[in-house]
Amino acid sequence: MVSPTFDEIVKAPKALLHDHLDGGLRPATVVELAAEAGHRLPTSDPAELGRWFVEAADSGSLVRYLETFSHTVAVMQTAPALRRVAYECARDLAADGVVYAEVRFAPEQHLAQGLRLDEVVEAVLDGFSAGSAAAAGAGTPIRVATLLTAMRHAARSMEIAELAVRHRDAGVVGFDIAGAEAGYPPTRHLDAFEYLQRENFHFTIHAGEAFGLPSIWQAIQWCGADRLGHGVRIVDDIDAEGRLGRLAAYVRDKRIPLELCPSSNVQTGAADSIGAHPIGLLRDLRFRVTVNTDNRLMSGTSVAREMALLVEAFGYGWAELQWFTVNAMKSAFIPFDERLVLINEVIKPAYAKLVG
Repeated sequence: MVSPTFDEIVKAPKALLHDHLDGGLRPATVVELAAEAGHRLPTSDPAELGRWFVEAADSGSLVRYLETFSHTVAVMQTAPALRRVAYECARDLAADGVVYAEVRFAPEQHLAQGLRLDEVVEAVLDGFSAGSAAAAGAGTPIRVATLLTAMRHAARSMEIAELAVRHRDAGVVGFDIAGAEAGYPPTRHLDAFEYLQRENFHFTIHAGEAFGLPSIWQAIQWCGADRLGHGVRIVDDIDAEGRLGRLAAYVRDKRIPLELCPSSNVQTGAADSIGAHPIGLLRDLRFRVTVNTDNRLMSGTSVAREMALLVEAFGYGWAELQWFTVNAMKSAFIPFDERLVLINEVIKPAYAKLVG
């Protein structure tokens, strides 16, 4: 079997469920927006800045890792800046061969210059719409859906949940909570999750990245999450012989999607290396595994790069890459019939040609 090359993977249709808007800016854009905002950066050279973001994320220092987001968020405080970042996000993902993406961001982090929450969401949705239209015109069509994120250490989750529902017919398809897991369990936000369930609205929860099985158990059994943001620590409930514990068996039996982010998981210490990443075991055990980027700027990555790394580490071919892609589309928060169109009319025909 001839392994797919990176260039071939770029051209193949892909789906993305876990990507942070403030973690995917172009370095040159950060430089330009910082100059407009009067924000000081570690360097004003785009190439050097791009390297700085990756090196800071790889440093092993949580303080330095979080510092990277202080720079991107600082330049995303006006409607024009938010529109531009969202526009470029859509274009960059489309150029990477992504045909469907769910991109998340935390509206509460973009209020420093007086924007209201609704204005933040509207600016991002406008940017995604314009970027998607431009991508289609360039022959790389993409559908970008939006998730609104609440910060788990803050107290605005109900407000953000209501904001998400308010914009559900304009492009917001789901809700998320993010931030440090330790000390901030998802159960602190039960009122928001109960509200979302009453509204028949989808949500995912960052869980099982740093804190382990209790975080996953609470996200599913207390909060009712549709998907697990990362969820990589579910392997802690699988023994050396591949026997599943009660929680791992439940996650697999219920087909609860895992939004795995290989490069990011290595950076944060959730995995020692790509080759040692639990994605190999979880795929072999047939969990609902999806492949994601998390923060493209901080990891210096793309969906195609993540897949190419898995091809190199695990010897995957087109069949596995299609499996990951279909898994993601099955797990998307858009309506079922719309997912089927992308799976049956875009993804499977393209992979059939690649396999053949």
